[in-house]
Amino acid sequence: MTQSITCTIITLNEVERLGRTIASVQGLVDEILVVDSGSTDGTQSLATSLGARVVFNKWQGYGQQKRMAEELALNDWILNLDADEWLSPELAREIAQLRQFAEWPARSFAMRLRLVYAGRDKPAPFAEYHNYVRLYDRRATRFADSAVFDEVAPTTDVRQLEAPAYHQSFVSLSQMVIKQLGYFTLQKREIKKSRWKLALRMPIEFPTQFFKFYILRRRIFGGFYGLALSLTEAFTRTLRVFILFGW
Repeated sequence: MTQSITCTIITLNEVERLGRTIASVQGLVDEILVVDSGSTDGTQSLATSLGARVVFNKWQGYGQQKRMAEELALNDWILNLDADEWLSPELAREIAQLRQFAEWPARSFAMRLRLVYAGRDKPAPFAEYHNYVRLYDRRATRFADSAVFDEVAPTTDVRQLEAPAYHQSFVSLSQMVIKQLGYFTLQKREIKKSRWKLALRMPIEFPTQFFKFYILRRRIFGGFYGLALSLTEAFTRTLRVFILFGW
């Protein structure tokens, strides 16, 4: 007997991107559950038309929304994706092969989420990635009850999925700035940092963050767009210091 899976997705005005996310898991999972926090662009209708079950839950924070999705899921195994993420065909096949076994070798599985620039369909060469647990047994681990730290703690037997998923976190640089500023405002509620340490970071935050994104995270291979993105990220991360400082 194979394990049944619910794919959980939280949304707010994601009609432009949600279809790709749902399409990447159709035929792979047993349920697609969309927890929407009040979209006004037709996200709910699109999700329903693509076979998803849609539930409204007033926005409380990233972790709280995802925990609500966990609780509403019909199955214990959860495949969590954001509306700006989608499985590569290779990863979908890898999970499908895993489903052939009645007993899985772990209670949680991590997947690499590779960044895709706005307006593109695939990652740039050597694109950066984040590695998170996104396929897991909710009886063994859950999302954190936090407005900003929306991660699943790995179980002791966590396994790594080899193929990547993709993450296109913004549709334009302006949209990215607006999204990040809202996220940093949420962080201010939960993160308490020393004001004098934040003050010391102010003059060095921009060059430090630019080096991190452009060199260490390999945006240098993204051409002029990678340069523009790194400069914008360095700018917003500097604003984050000011916001946490209280300005």
